[in-house]
Amino acid sequence: MKTKLYIFIITFLFISFNSCKQDSEKLSETVKFTILYTNDEHGWMEATKETSGAATMAAAWKAIENTENNVLIISGGDMWTGPAISTWFRGISMVETMNAMGYDVAALGNHDFDFSVDTLRYRVENQMSFPVISANIIEKSTGNTPDFVKPYIIKDIGGIKLGIIGLTTLSTPYTTFPENVKDYYFIPYADAVEKYAPKLKEAGADVVIIVGHICSEEMAALAPTAKKFNIPLITGGHCHERIEKNIDGVEIVESGANLENYVRVELEYSPETKNCKVISSTIVPNTGTEKDEVVSEIVQKWQSKVEAALSEEIGYCSQTIDENSPAMGNMVCDSWLKSFPDADVSITNQGGIRQDIPQGSISLKTIVGLLPFENSIVQLELKGNELIECVDNYLLGGMTTIGGYKLSDGTPIEADKTYKVLTTDYLYSADDEFKKYDDTPYNLSVNYRQPLIDWIKSLNTNSDNPLNNYLDNNPRR
Repeated sequence: MKTKLYIFIITFLFISFNSCKQDSEKLSETVKFTILYTNDEHGWMEATKETSGAATMAAAWKAIENTENNVLIISGGDMWTGPAISTWFRGISMVETMNAMGYDVAALGNHDFDFSVDTLRYRVENQMSFPVISANIIEKSTGNTPDFVKPYIIKDIGGIKLGIIGLTTLSTPYTTFPENVKDYYFIPYADAVEKYAPKLKEAGADVVIIVGHICSEEMAALAPTAKKFNIPLITGGHCHERIEKNIDGVEIVESGANLENYVRVELEYSPETKNCKVISSTIVPNTGTEKDEVVSEIVQKWQSKVEAALSEEIGYCSQTIDENSPAMGNMVCDSWLKSFPDADVSITNQGGIRQDIPQGSISLKTIVGLLPFENSIVQLELKGNELIECVDNYLLGGMTTIGGYKLSDGTPIEADKTYKVLTTDYLYSADDEFKKYDDTPYNLSVNYRQPLIDWIKSLNTNSDNPLNNYLDNNPRR
């Protein structure tokens, strides 16, 4: 009996010793994991001359996942406002695409508010298969994080717990429609990290990273705070930059925009030292030819839907009109004055123009992608001196600042004369100068793209009579 007991004890101790030894060896092994990162996707699921589209990016990612374990797919926000295939459907097409691409989490971007908070909330709660995070957005009425986002998440990857803190650009109150974010304020990035990094550690996170919709200078300024909490990686967005840079041991990355590239970040965590470091970060162009079948079918479905809704051809362009060209800004501003001839001046912002008009036939789809926001035109009454205060660096119609402030016919703007000025309800809400001089704007209840559509239609352009013949290429400021 005693012999059997001794054998049992020895066997138990042997198994326990080997089990502990294996656990110890396992505990000391480093864990490698990969992050595939995009930002500012802006609904660009289709292939263009610059990029191969969402289906090829998804195929490239699946090839990586088939050869490696421990892969996370992350977005830096601004997911859906852009070409008509996304904008016309208020982002649901891009949600379906990103779900199929396998995104694990996204930071909250300023343009994710563009279709209203209610739409954003519905997308997050009912349609998105991944969460949206922001640690620095605060609800004014409660002091809490809004119900449609989380400040952070924790993901299990390769046996470790990865904490991910989200950040949203502090410019959000004036880079989306201000009314959409009137119930929120945004605290400084470092304050949010100081608040939540310790909470993540308390919650058991082995590693913490920051996923932000913030620009390169802001990421650089945040690097010392990240280093304080042993955060090895900050990702960015909003400024559409391509960045892979190390600042005192903290890697900062950004992919550009529009699914033209992704950043592949390789990290390594040592359970023994509890240290995580970035091994490499690489910006990878989206230029593949292989397509993921599931994503491709989703894109094709929404292409059919947008063609059915917006296929009407309204004109013809013999040469591409660049979104940042004087000709483009002049055309948009002048079209407003064509629709509202009683007005004297029109003012808009370059950021409201989002893509080129390509050479060839112009459809409604093109113009929706060009001017994708739900902005209405409002009319103000401004004295000449007030108008001069308001034009700032904006795009102009009906006037120029070259050689002095003059109307388009060369008449100098008179300080005490009242002028009727057109702008967008967005710009009026975002720029205090407008509100200071006219607190009762008249909303014309016309989307800012409609006058351009009407004007192009009226010209009856074709290959023999292209739109380019009617453009003003001269700068106005």
